[in-house]
Amino acid sequence: MRLNKAGIDLMHDFEGCRLEAYLCPASVPTIGYGSTYYEDGRPVKIGDAITQERADQLFEAIAEDFAKRVRSLLKVGLNENQFSALVSFTYNVGVANLKKSTLLKKVNINPSDPTITDEFLKWNKAGGKVLAGLTRRREEEAKLYFT
Repeated sequence: MRLNKAGIDLMHDFEGCRLEAYLCPASVPTIGYGSTYYEDGRPVKIGDAITQERADQLFEAIAEDFAKRVRSLLKVGLNENQFSALVSFTYNVGVANLKKSTLLKKVNINPSDPTITDEFLKWNKAGGKVLAGLTRRREEEAKLYFT
């Protein structure tokens, strides 16, 4: 199982790329394609700036780390689209949230369960508020998962 181009494109589309650190909707300092920390674990700080080349390198390293962590939580084999959808989801909400989610439980019981779509869609809030962008992202992740 690996993160495929469809998953990378989805993540790039929804994260966008910003070369100067900013506060995301959850008020976390973020840079590049949604990175909140660097490869060495240091958190992003407001005032940080990177080049496009560095943003691409950072995304590749952080996304691979998320893929590895998602892989370790799976008890079943998935196709690349299913796996990539879960990596995108986890990149956005964090490993701890995937680990405790009903989404992961359902995937590990039956990866073809159609109610998995509903589990993606539950994760559309930041700071307690429904965000249209997160709703669209969850819809696209669920669509990719079942493609």
